[in-house]
Amino acid sequence: DEDDDDEAGVDSSSSSSSSTNTSLPNNYDALEGGSCQDSISSTTAAPALSDPRSLKSTKPFGYAYPTLQPAYQNVASPLQSVGQPTGPGYSPGPQQFPQPFSSVNQLSPTMEGLSLRNNRKAEALRQVSLLQERNILPPVPILSPQSNLSPELKKLNCSPDLFRCTLMNIPQTQALLNKAKLPLGLLIHPFRDLTHLPVITSSTIVRCRTCRTYINPFVTFLDQRRWKCNLCYRVNDVPEEFMYNPLTRSYGEPQKRPEVQTATVEFIASSDYMLRPPQPAVYLFVFDVSHNAVESGYLDICCQSLLENFDKLPGDSRTRIGFITFDSTVHFFNLQEGVSQPQMLIVSDIEDIFIPTPDSLMVNLHESKELIKDLLKVLPTMFTNTRETHSALGPALQAAFKLMCATGGRISVFQTQLPSVGVGHLLSREDPNQRSTIKGVQHLAPATDFYKKFALDCSGQQVAVDLFLLSGQYTDMASLACMSKYSAGSVFYYPSFHHIHNPAQVEKFQKDLKRYLIRKIGFEAVMRIRCTKGLSIHTFHGNFF
Repeated sequence: DEDDDDEAGVDSSSSSSSSTNTSLPNNYDALEGGSCQDSISSTTAAPALSDPRSLKSTKPFGYAYPTLQPAYQNVASPLQSVGQPTGPGYSPGPQQFPQPFSSVNQLSPTMEGLSLRNNRKAEALRQVSLLQERNILPPVPILSPQSNLSPELKKLNCSPDLFRCTLMNIPQTQALLNKAKLPLGLLIHPFRDLTHLPVITSSTIVRCRTCRTYINPFVTFLDQRRWKCNLCYRVNDVPEEFMYNPLTRSYGEPQKRPEVQTATVEFIASSDYMLRPPQPAVYLFVFDVSHNAVESGYLDICCQSLLENFDKLPGDSRTRIGFITFDSTVHFFNLQEGVSQPQMLIVSDIEDIFIPTPDSLMVNLHESKELIKDLLKVLPTMFTNTRETHSALGPALQAAFKLMCATGGRISVFQTQLPSVGVGHLLSREDPNQRSTIKGVQHLAPATDFYKKFALDCSGQQVAVDLFLLSGQYTDMASLACMSKYSAGSVFYYPSFHHIHNPAQVEKFQKDLKRYLIRKIGFEAVMRIRCTKGLSIHTFHGNFF
């Protein structure tokens, strides 16, 4: 094993050293091909020359970049005062030429244009002022770079759309990574749609006994009965059941199993990997129905999108759904099978919120299909004439948690203004006079920890909270976004949303909501990333906890 480690170290060092040869130059001397110090020494040493023939080896006047020294600008050349032979065989000394550029700023663009090869590098080093140039992205998408791998390795690697590294070569040492000044990270896209995804139904999932790495195309089979982990290099035994290949229906070829031939597979896990039996897909929608929400017109768009994609929600025959609306009070809807029409139950005591009928608020999607459709049709018109301007978001979230904590699921919150009553209420922290001062930085932090604690409680009960913020005024995103950040949810923000005055945001909201409703979803999921020796993960970016 130690010999293999040494060989791996040699390979990695050779790949990392080759990557450093292509680094960009970090000074103007490398870009322009000149040397400022050489030019200065040549010009100052010129008056002391006594042999005229030595003038041929000196660099011409004005050769160096940047501009000339102050002592030689707009004055007669010192070389003109030195007696020079004029006979045959002698060349005249350097002459004073007019300078067409009066500053470095005028000279630099011309010097850049002299080198076609370095044009692209100079453009990459150009400083961009975001205050002056707003449209810096190219008009067409930039294709991701292709890895320089052999066809065999490309076949074994997973798709870059699923798993992509920011660097083509892994630096061998931390010092080399620091010198490169490039981020080393991974971009991971779970649950992405794939055209070919092998599904493993075997009851035995082969993993390393030390680091728990799943068997994969990069492990090494020492023989038919042993395999070597590619992360910790431990030698493991091949289970008897793994000797059989279900694709070829042959025995004794473990290296041809789908787990070893494909980098991305899906296992049908046994009960050993579950904390509890699989729960149904549960969706709870929480709508803001205050006066500000009704004026924005989002509720009509949202209900219409739900009606169109009603049958496409991910789940099975056990899928459950529920609805809550709120202004200064919290409204529940009884959709239990057997009632003739949806019944609205209002709870006005927002200081001590409770669930009026726990068994009839979350209903089966297929059994109460008609009642749900009736509610979605009448919901946009139920609050048309409301004059309620307050928003009790905090109590509505507490009620939603009580409904969802038993099974887990997804809470979709639609909010249009700053919460003003009940727990979690917020005050406007925006001061137009301090937008450009350093005092505004403190407003990037949450104003209260209510939403973070709520998200942590949801995460402990397998509940994710997604926030749709459709507002034309200050809503304290720093505080409200915590409910999604710490519960593995998502935040969708639509500033200045209005169904008439801002059609661009309406179109974006419709597109995002449709994708949100029908996309793949995984409940009670845990993501783990295992690294080889010498690598460790210290920072995560994303909404998960």
